[in-house]
Amino acid sequence: MHLEGSCHCGAVSFSLECDSPYPFMHCYCSICRKTAGGGGYAINLGGDAATLKVRGKKHVGIYHAVMREPGKRARRSPAKRHFCLKCGSALWLWDPRWPELVHPQASAIDTPLPKPPEVVEAALDFAAPWVDVPKGRGHVHCGTWPSESLAEWHRRRGLQG
Repeated sequence: MHLEGSCHCGAVSFSLECDSPYPFMHCYCSICRKTAGGGGYAINLGGDAATLKVRGKKHVGIYHAVMREPGKRARRSPAKRHFCLKCGSALWLWDPRWPELVHPQASAIDTPLPKPPEVVEAALDFAAPWVDVPKGRGHVHCGTWPSESLAEWHRRRGLQG
């Protein structure tokens, strides 16, 4: 599926081909919550990094999150979270451990996205106490991360873009 996205102020726009276009996961970790706002909902789309085209590159900043886990030394994540330097909009994440993938923020996508048949509520062990996590049918709860990948979730449901 071809996706078009942009920041809020319009300084940055981008496009890519996406084989995992269903925004299936809400992430409640502190990194997603603090860099993407609200409940997070960050890297829940998957696209082909080789197809990413960016307009307004001079307005794109990169943030490497600091991973803070209990009982472990803080470390810098290799993942690059791209955002607009003018308005702060979260745009996409790219990680050198999976160089063929790019993960656009669903909130930055302008193309109408398909509604997922199920939503994974992930990293609930890290959710802020004020967050109202959806419950009931169609919501799978995970304390940390789901066992299946983004691509596996789409494949199992026959939802490749």
